[in-house]
Amino acid sequence: MTEQLLELGVTPIAMSDKTGYTDWVGQPALPDSVEDLGTRAEPNLEKMANLKPDLLLVSNVDEPIIQRLEAIAPVVTFKTFSKSHNNAERSIEIFRRLSVLFQQQSVAEVKLASMQQNFHHLKEQLLVAYQDELPQVTTVRFANPSSVYIYGDNSMSQYALEQLGITNALPQPTSKWGLVQKRTLLLSKIHDGAVLYFEPFPQSSRLNQSRLWQAMPFVRKGNTNAIASTWTYGGAMSLNYLAEAMTASLLAIAPENRRAD
Repeated sequence: MTEQLLELGVTPIAMSDKTGYTDWVGQPALPDSVEDLGTRAEPNLEKMANLKPDLLLVSNVDEPIIQRLEAIAPVVTFKTFSKSHNNAERSIEIFRRLSVLFQQQSVAEVKLASMQQNFHHLKEQLLVAYQDELPQVTTVRFANPSSVYIYGDNSMSQYALEQLGITNALPQPTSKWGLVQKRTLLLSKIHDGAVLYFEPFPQSSRLNQSRLWQAMPFVRKGNTNAIASTWTYGGAMSLNYLAEAMTASLLAIAPENRRAD
């Protein structure tokens, strides 16, 4: 919610998990004026009440405390991530709903149109770099060198890749968050595609030294790379940042660039 508001030019007076936003979301930058309400699971309701907000924006994960929140200020609830809908499309829908709520419709539509143009521009760059034969790509986030979260159907990263004309090298079923946790060994099924993994991953040196990782077909072919830290569970504009970060990662390992190295 904070990310979506900031993209619309609206600064909330407070939010939960301010540190987490700075560490994991990053874009757009969070103003110092935003107060921290503690954890998302247990926000500080007393501090929230003392701030005297006009409105509280919450997601469906906050449903157990809705009655307590309604005693502080009017509440608007958004159903964000769910197996029952397309998460990326829902994030765009929420962005538009928020823009109506805060009378920023023109800002939202300009940003959404710009994002579509950027998708096209990034796709053109990739088509040139890969000589019109875009690779299949699987995106992952490592828990540790032997365990990996694989993004599949209903993930933000796969939606962004699809906007670039890229299909998944190791399709995974639809889930609430768009990912499944598997053993790293499963990635060995990817022979001709590429694997991109999101940073931060503090154990990347251990992974790169692993014989199992070195034996992966895509690793031997040089078809793997890190993706600069980008939020994979965010709002509409996160799709744009994901597309940019994944394009940069793919361009770095494009055949012409590997030959140059």
